[in-house]
Amino acid sequence: MTTQSITSELAMELEHKYGAHNYHPIPVVLAKGRGVKVWDVEGREYYDFLSAYSAVNQGHCHPRIINALIEQAQTLTLTSRAFYNDKLGLYCKYITEYFGYDRVLPMNTGVEGGETAIKLARKWAYQIKGVPRHHAKIIFARNNFWGRTLAAISSSTDPESYGNYGPYMPGFEIIPYNDLEALEIALQDKNVAAFMVEPIQGEAGVVVPDEGYLRKAYELCKQNNVLFIADEVQTGIGRTGKLLACDYEGFKPDILILGKALSGGTIPVSAVLARDEIMLTIRPGQHGSTYGGNPLACAVAMTALQVLKDEKMTENAYRLGFIFRERMNALIQKTNLIKLVRGKGLLNAIVVNDTPDSKTAWNLCMNFKKNGLLAKPTHGNIIRFAPPLVITEDQLHECCDIIDKSVLEYKKDS
Repeated sequence: MTTQSITSELAMELEHKYGAHNYHPIPVVLAKGRGVKVWDVEGREYYDFLSAYSAVNQGHCHPRIINALIEQAQTLTLTSRAFYNDKLGLYCKYITEYFGYDRVLPMNTGVEGGETAIKLARKWAYQIKGVPRHHAKIIFARNNFWGRTLAAISSSTDPESYGNYGPYMPGFEIIPYNDLEALEIALQDKNVAAFMVEPIQGEAGVVVPDEGYLRKAYELCKQNNVLFIADEVQTGIGRTGKLLACDYEGFKPDILILGKALSGGTIPVSAVLARDEIMLTIRPGQHGSTYGGNPLACAVAMTALQVLKDEKMTENAYRLGFIFRERMNALIQKTNLIKLVRGKGLLNAIVVNDTPDSKTAWNLCMNFKKNGLLAKPTHGNIIRFAPPLVITEDQLHECCDIIDKSVLEYKKDS
């Protein structure tokens, strides 16, 4: 059997029969992607409004990124960190200068980036801040999401993530998101090493904090000698209309976590950036990854970041985000099915006027699929919209027309 001969029905059947049941995908089997569009195995065309959870900011199969991938793959892919390779040093210089940090620790996945940041914060707390051994605490915001490792679920407030996986990681404290008073109280504990937060909570439903919250939270951390860790795995690399979402409030996090679009959706690449004082607390043998910093990842990541800059994708996301939210707010006036649109840049969500346990958002996404656009609900009554940043204004309006049509059709049928 070849992929050329497989049908959507058979592909889904095989995955269901032989794969773990840890995802509930929209029933579409994709076989090709280019730019902002994808095609299923039967050749049906769709606009991609998820971008692999913002991993494909630069568009599917961007030719410059693919060429960098192919060229490096034909030369050298992996050496491990047992030896130097000719790409890692260049990449370290490139990415630290790109984002304005002293050093980078390269990893593979976003959740590995989160784990790395926490280890760095704890090590810094013991060696620099003087927290007693085994007493360091990390503060997280309620409804955070940064993966599903044991550490990640130990900081989660979602029962679907943490249920029946205990015992949990000690030393984590959870406070409400967008609540400066709660943070100020938590920071009174001298054993707090860091506050790790998403500038916009993506998986929670594109929850945007009040203006000034992030800046004030950063300042509170500074006042209490606590590290501010920005989880920009989903919000970074142009997605919100700024290079980093933290740029909206004009500060540089102590530790920055990046992933997803760092490779333009080709291979897993993540990075943790920090200043010398933090990064150099980790010594040889204390943290790493066989694949982290591999030549293939370095070549691809440098090209992915350069493409973002050369093609002004960040600026495009900023401009088109306003147009998208304007169109969605106009749609709200036509129906009582949607009560809210929120977001920044091209990371947005609509909140369905229904309860989280309803199937309305899922059914709407099925309507979108029928009309040629792919999106997926989160938390039952929220639909996230995150197209590739290469989308044009004309394409965006065409997609908004599809969303309008799908929502108004659903209203008629319900």
